[in-house]
Amino acid sequence: MTAMNKNEEILEELARLYPDAKPALHFRSPYELLVAVVLSAQCTDERVNKVTAVLFKDHDTPQKMLTLSQEELERYIFSCGFYRNKAKHILSASRDIISRYDGQVPDTLQDLQTLAGVGRKTANVVYAVAFGGDAIAVDTHVFRVSNRLGLAEGKTPDQVEDGLMNVIPKSQWSTAHHLLIWHGRKVCHSQRPACAECTLKTLCKKYSDE
Repeated sequence: MTAMNKNEEILEELARLYPDAKPALHFRSPYELLVAVVLSAQCTDERVNKVTAVLFKDHDTPQKMLTLSQEELERYIFSCGFYRNKAKHILSASRDIISRYDGQVPDTLQDLQTLAGVGRKTANVVYAVAFGGDAIAVDTHVFRVSNRLGLAEGKTPDQVEDGLMNVIPKSQWSTAHHLLIWHGRKVCHSQRPACAECTLKTLCKKYSDE
């Protein structure tokens, strides 16, 4: 089997396993998604959803967010971890959105990455999910599963992102991102991957190497 055929089989099986794969974060606007993704760093989506359910009741736009001081925002998001930096980034990005983008979250990767605290992963998620763009955000799940399967190997998220973009058709980038995340959550866990029950094990580089 060629590498290309193997990659296609992997993606087909992932699509079969997770036909309803979609973002786990709750949001109603590009701004809410941006804030939720910033909060999700080193934090579970479930925890973020609990926090934003309260935060977004009265602070669901950049203008409303900026009525909070950093200390007040920190109290809302304390349980998400790294709350000081996250609060600083959310407030700075909110100011950037108002001052430079007329209060609207920008809809290009380049502009998204000009916002304070918004790196490539966050920009990719917002671009793909909120605006329907073609992008692959490499979080810890995508990084781990891609390396283990041999779909795209690399020592950094950027290397894995480049690899995935080379082996996956552009129109499937965003979908593949969610499929890999779901497989990482459901089966290919960080500490104890459920290899015995994984339907991808015959295609998996790590499994075949062991």
